[in-house]
Amino acid sequence: MSLSLLAGLALLCTASVAPVVALRWVDPPTSSVIVQHRLLAWWRGEPRPFVHHEWVPWAQIPKGMALAVVAAEDQRFPDHAGFDFVQMRRAWEDYQAGGRLRGASTLSQQVAKNLFLWHGRSGVRKGLEAWFTLLLEGLLTKTRILEIYLNIAQFGPDTYGVGAASRRFFSRPVATLTTREAAQLAAVLPNPERYSVNRPSPHVQRRVAWILAQMERLGGVRYLERL
Repeated sequence: MSLSLLAGLALLCTASVAPVVALRWVDPPTSSVIVQHRLLAWWRGEPRPFVHHEWVPWAQIPKGMALAVVAAEDQRFPDHAGFDFVQMRRAWEDYQAGGRLRGASTLSQQVAKNLFLWHGRSGVRKGLEAWFTLLLEGLLTKTRILEIYLNIAQFGPDTYGVGAASRRFFSRPVATLTTREAAQLAAVLPNPERYSVNRPSPHVQRRVAWILAQMERLGGVRYLERL
């Protein structure tokens, strides 16, 4: 490897630390996914989309909402260091047995991708995702990572973050959501463009029931004390 390439990689690594450190104190006003959404509309000549997004501090997010997301997306979130090797192994074993190759991204990986990167499966993007995941886990608390995820995750067309999703789909602040409504929001996370929060399909309804059962199995909101 040439010295110039090594120097470039070193510069990239150093430059990437600053924005992650800033997240300790600064709430990101947008995300890479939201910016890409706007740019794609512009490129296609479509009207600029109105993006529903508002930041809600951790203290104002019901713990049931936070637990619903953990139960739905990453149940080992309090324990892993950014990568869930158990789920990775299970996903690979299912694929080897003839099943569909499914993702095993953690909440930390999803924050890295949605906040800083772009969609795709290239080796470069996956490498950057791994690097930013390590930075997030090393420089931020688990609570802060989860707070960021809850505020930038997509919950429907043009709708990002639990604050905007609660107002758009339930017509009230996120702080007033019931546990079932929290599970209903979490249920669409695998594909918020396909699944609807306010018009849940039978599949989404079954997933809501599963999430509620998992929340109880984890021990309720006390589970979040491990963060």
